[in-house]
Amino acid sequence: MEAEDLHAAARAYGDTLRRLIGPSGRLDLVHLGLGPDGHTASLIPGSPALEVSDAPVAVTDVYQGRRRMTLTFPVLDNARQVLWVVTGEDKREMLPRLRDGDAAIPAGRVASHAAVVLTDRAAAGPGVSGRDM
Repeated sequence: MEAEDLHAAARAYGDTLRRLIGPSGRLDLVHLGLGPDGHTASLIPGSPALEVSDAPVAVTDVYQGRRRMTLTFPVLDNARQVLWVVTGEDKREMLPRLRDGDAAIPAGRVASHAAVVLTDRAAAGPGVSGRDM
C-alpha cells in the first residue's frame, strides 16, 4: 500500500524516529545488507535520496517496481554500531568496495567507524579466510 503523500509519510516517520531515539539522535545498532549494485537500506545508485542530509528519512525513486522510504546517511552514520550481513555470490564484486569505503557505491558511503561485516564464503570468494576480512 502506498500513501497518497509519500513525502508527508516520510516526515511523519522521521518525527516518530526522533521521538524514539531521543536527544542523542543515535540508534544503538543498524543492521544493513549489501545489494549486488552496491545499494544498502533503500539508498540506491543514482537516487536523489543519496543527497538528503536534512531529514532522517527520504523517499526513493521507483526501484524494483516500488517506491520506498529509507533512512538517510546522517542516521546511519550516527549509529553506535553498524552490522553488515553480506551473503551470496552476486555480492562478491561489491564486498571489497564496501570494505574500502568506495563512495561510488551507496554502501561505501556509510561511515565505517563502528562497523562489523559478516559474510559467507560465496560473497567473500574462493581462497578468502575469516582472517582476511
